Amino acid sequence: MSDAATDLVIHDSFSRTKRPFVPITPGHVGIYVCGPTVYSDTHLGHAKSYVSFDVVVRWLRFTGLRVRHVENITDVGHLVDNSDDGEDKLIRTARLSEVHPLELAEKYARLFFSDMDALGVVRPDISPRATGHILEQQALIRELLARGHAYEVNGSVYYSVASFPEYGRLSGRDTEEGEVGHRVAVRGEKRDPRDFALWKRAEGGHILRWESPWGSGFPGWHIECSAMSCRYLGESFDIHGGGLDNQFPHHECEIAQSRGAGHGFANTWMHNNLVTVEGRKMSKSLGNFTSITQALEKNEADLVRLWVLSTHYRSQVDYSVQGLDALKGALERLRAALRSVSEAVTAAATPAATTDAAFLAEVATAEAAFTAAMNDDFNTPLALGALFDLARVLNTGVARGGLSRAALETGRARFLALGGEVLGVLDAASAAPAGGDAARYVDLLIETRQRLKAAKAFDLADWLRKEIAARGVVLEDTASGPRWRFNA
Repeated sequence: MSDAATDLVIHDSFSRTKRPFVPITPGHVGIYVCGPTVYSDTHLGHAKSYVSFDVVVRWLRFTGLRVRHVENITDVGHLVDNSDDGEDKLIRTARLSEVHPLELAEKYARLFFSDMDALGVVRPDISPRATGHILEQQALIRELLARGHAYEVNGSVYYSVASFPEYGRLSGRDTEEGEVGHRVAVRGEKRDPRDFALWKRAEGGHILRWESPWGSGFPGWHIECSAMSCRYLGESFDIHGGGLDNQFPHHECEIAQSRGAGHGFANTWMHNNLVTVEGRKMSKSLGNFTSITQALEKNEADLVRLWVLSTHYRSQVDYSVQGLDALKGALERLRAALRSVSEAVTAAATPAATTDAAFLAEVATAEAAFTAAMNDDFNTPLALGALFDLARVLNTGVARGGLSRAALETGRARFLALGGEVLGVLDAASAAPAGGDAARYVDLLIETRQRLKAAKAFDLADWLRKEIAARGVVLEDTASGPRWRFNA
């Protein structure tokens, strides 16, 4: 699969176009994804982002590229209004909880990683924390001051937006007209209400504070990502990802800072869309979120991943319990196909069969459709469609019979590679009987039908067969007894 990456196109948020993806260094990819501010539970909105970018990284690696994936942890500087005013989110929550802010950060950072592990999200190669990179942030601020893009006032340092004419291009905002009224009064020391903080003076009692050339203070929210991405990926790197809600002001400010310092910064910008609840953004501030922990108490992790991937990363998805429930049958169909082909591999004859070539051609066709979908801006809904096509190929091949073990093993391996290694919704354990899940109840219904037939209650037995079929189960009566599978 190593040359598949040459066909990859990605929608670049900055240019608003799909562009062929060409790594800066052949064979290598550097990707930076904005990580969480660790002051509260992670929720399904975070799942949308991190599962989406997990699949991006998985696909890049699957195509043979070496990837360095960096994803930060924000543990200082993110203020309550997402800009330069109000209290630090960590400090405010820590005060209410009567703990040290970094104690709170550690608690929720561990919970974040635990939630991501549960969802099958591969951990980043590097997870830098803002508090561990104060020196890098100060060095970048000094560079911006030297280049005339920043100024110091009363121990705080601000970026001069007027010095960077491209500010607003990523988000498409006209910053000359927006937000002037309510920011001037809040921070009168700014030269321009659009300017944003690189370093904030620490008022009395502010716990998270560091010494700097400008006095005791703490970094702004935006400077950390510019400093840490440069530290681990270089002054220019391939992909910067994050949620659409971070496009402005966070990512806009990152671009101004990094390019203002003379860095090329990110070649491609990717933004995942939001999870909504009844049309409103799912967020901690609105209190309408379902935490990942809560979701996993009621749903399997594979189901949550399937729900995320059933919509394109750039598409909005509305959360509901019914939406997740509707996908349970789809997940079981994938698992049933894997179980069926795994059992057939064990029973199949070793020599090549005359029907192998046609079967393997159908496998290759489904795999090619999957590859085309992923190379088209990581179109996971279409990729899932191809995966279900492959499930049908496997089911048909098994039902038809006569395939060699090698052909069946090839089909099974490709199915696991696409559904497991890339999408992360299948694994080898899925080939085992799903005790306690849908398969157990199907077995019970079929046994009940057999007992009805034995009791000569043929009308009821026929009715039950129709009901089983209506629920997506293919039932075959054979000389050795009934066999069934989910209709993929």
